[in-house]
Order: sequence, then C-alpha cells, then structure tokens
Amino acid sequence: MSRWREQLEEVWTDSLWLIPKRDASGVHSAEYHGNFVPQIPRQMMLRFTRRGDTVVDAFMGLATTLVECLRLGRRGVGVELNPGVARKGLDLLRAERKRLRDEDLPPTHVVVGDSRAVDMEAECGVKACQLLVWHPPYHDIIRFSADDPRDLSRQPDLDAFLQAFGQVVENTGRWLEPGRHACLVIGDKYEQGSVVPLGFLAMEQVRRRGFDLKAVVVKDIVGNERGKGRSGNLWRYRALKSGFYLFRHEYVFVFRKR
Repeated sequence: MSRWREQLEEVWTDSLWLIPKRDASGVHSAEYHGNFVPQIPRQMMLRFTRRGDTVVDAFMGLATTLVECLRLGRRGVGVELNPGVARKGLDLLRAERKRLRDEDLPPTHVVVGDSRAVDMEAECGVKACQLLVWHPPYHDIIRFSADDPRDLSRQPDLDAFLQAFGQVVENTGRWLEPGRHACLVIGDKYEQGSVVPLGFLAMEQVRRRGFDLKAVVVKDIVGNERGKGRSGNLWRYRALKSGFYLFRHEYVFVFRKR
C-alpha cells in the first residue's frame, strides 16, 4: 500500500462497473452463450490475490477465468460439467500459452465433473485456494444441456436451483482458505410478469454457509450482450406496454470466508 498509486492503478474500487465491451484480446471469445466478461475475474484477482496464488472457477465454461490466471501469474483450476465445453476450454488455454510464449506460466487444471461433488485434491492435487469464482446459470434462462439432471439450468424449479447452488458453495467453499475471498456473478430474471430476485436469493445461499458479504457491485450488461435479438424500439415498446423495466445489469457479490 505504500506504493498504491503506481501498483494498483488498474484496480477498480467503485460499486458501479460500466464496461463498454468485453475484452476480446488473445483467445477470449464470446461465442459461448452465457460467458461473462474477462474483466470481472481479472479485477477479483488483482484485488484479492498475488502471483502464485490458486484461483478456482466452479463453472468454467470456455476458461475465461483461467486465461486471466495465465496472464496474471495465478494457478487456475476450472470445473466444467460439459465434457465438450471443457475440451474447448483446454484448447483455448493451450492457444493462450502458445501466444504468451512464457516458459514460467503457472499450471492450469481443467476438471470435468459436477462442482457439487468434485474432489479438487484428488483430481489435481489442490488442497487450498485463495480465490473462488462462481458464475452459475441464471436458473433456466439459458439451458446448457439437453437433459443432464446435474445441470443447474435443468433444475425443475427455483427451490431446486437454489438448493443445488448451495451444494456447490458447500463443496467448493471447503478449498477456500479462511479470510480469503469469493465472488458470485449472477443476475435476476422475469417469470410470469414478476421479477425473481435470483441474484439476492443466490447471495443468501452463500451467506448461510460461512461467508460474510463484503460488497455488492452492479455491472452493466449493455456492452456485452450478444445474440439476444433485442431491437431497441421493440423492447422499449414492450417495456412501456407491460409496465416493466429492461434488465441492463447483473451483480458481482464479493464475500470473505469466515
């Protein structure tokens, strides 16, 4: 902190994040529907970890978090339920290593499995981590599998989704060292004409399991929406006609493990 002006210039400290577009440098790709912007895990790592620390992403997708781990010198572990998505994430990590051309890059591990039950130490020898990232499906807004009952987006109702996510928190939270941080990235949803406060309901699942809430960050999603077919005039008309407001944000909840 004695050199905070020069060393922490990139770190954001506001609770409102307006990100005009997702980072598309290197191998980062927006092709996977549901990806989050790389700037989020990057900010979490810059703020709450040091070089050499281990970061676990319980919903890896196309390895967005692990790519940022390579760039910042953190050891990355990603858990992904879908084998095909996990293979693609591995390919992207290999391509990023080749692009960076650094022989001293930290190791990354991709574990194919269910975050509710995976044993990190048995799978890749990780006994503890210093940052934990959760970016689960927003319940059933996007279906990530055809019929896998382990898939959180296939849970039959909201209670089942929250219970399943709570199990992910319990299992993966075991590896996070006490006093270290975790982040949950999630938004809300509409259902039958009403807002379902999915973000805050999921946040409570974390708080109940030994975590203190340190921050609620609101992040805009206008600049990184893709393929949703939203015509500004059409959606504005629907919002005015039906009396609702368009979702232009999601949440980044920051926790510290007791």
